Amino acid sequence: MGILDFIKKQFIDVIDWSETTNGILSYQVPMQDKEIQNGAKLTVRESQLALFVNEGKIADFFGPGLHTLTTQTLPLLTNLKNWDKLFASPFKSDVFYFSTREQIDQRWGTANPIIIRDKEAGPIRLRAHGNFSYKIVDPRIFFQKISGTRPVYRTEELDDQLRALILSSLSTHFGSASVSFLDMAAEQDKFSLALKTVLQPAFAQYGLELATFTIQSISLPEDIQKYFDKATSVRMLGDLGRYAQFQAAESIPLAAQNPGGVAGLGVGLGAGVGLGQAMAGAFTAPGGGSGAPKEDTFALLEKMHDLLQKGVLTQEEFDRKKADLLSRI
Repeated sequence: MGILDFIKKQFIDVIDWSETTNGILSYQVPMQDKEIQNGAKLTVRESQLALFVNEGKIADFFGPGLHTLTTQTLPLLTNLKNWDKLFASPFKSDVFYFSTREQIDQRWGTANPIIIRDKEAGPIRLRAHGNFSYKIVDPRIFFQKISGTRPVYRTEELDDQLRALILSSLSTHFGSASVSFLDMAAEQDKFSLALKTVLQPAFAQYGLELATFTIQSISLPEDIQKYFDKATSVRMLGDLGRYAQFQAAESIPLAAQNPGGVAGLGVGLGAGVGLGQAMAGAFTAPGGGSGAPKEDTFALLEKMHDLLQKGVLTQEEFDRKKADLLSRI
């Protein structure tokens, strides 16, 4: 290599970056011992943004397109440099590219349970996980707060920070809002959109846009889950009219299989209604109304035992009600 070839290599005429590797958020063009030629071409692709940095200060910013670098296209850098020859000579500056592609399938999850204020059960602990995607929309903020002058900054370097940001924002939101676990579990898509709105400002402070946010699973500790199961059973027992209708409906296919045909169907319907009336008397607090007739006591015990076998009543509840009924005989 001759001396002229060596000198020629010190000046850059074309600046570009081909994103051949996934997961790179920012990339610094190698500039050691090199200067950018006046009139050099800068290529910024559709999925990129470019930033010029002079002595640690952000000078100029370029969006997608083919740019010719002159005093007209680099006004801030020209002002910082104060070239006497109107930018007729090569100049030294750092050039950083930023990928604006959407970084998809990023994972988040609660390593430890977070507290929510449930509208029915009060403060409860829950775990959740899902995925999200984001992209760089303001490279100046991202450069100043995140990537800095690193030659390459990758998505994995940001993973822990973003997960911590999500969990911190969610904990703050749940701590000050009254929500329902049942609503969250039943309408995860709707709740995901609501949480995306809550999280967006936290991402914006780093020059990022939260493109998507999805809750894939919400779970409760076992003891809390048992509470909700119990509450569901209590609500079902509280509406004896609906329970009687349910019992009658359940008896229809059973009666249809009996030789009695229509007569069996009538018995099933009567049993359902009768059970509702009998349970209404059995679960009435002492002094709150007439108790169950003595002649129905044993039939009611049989029905309650059936509820025990189905898991609607606990053994403790069954024993307590049985003792109460037998004491009336």
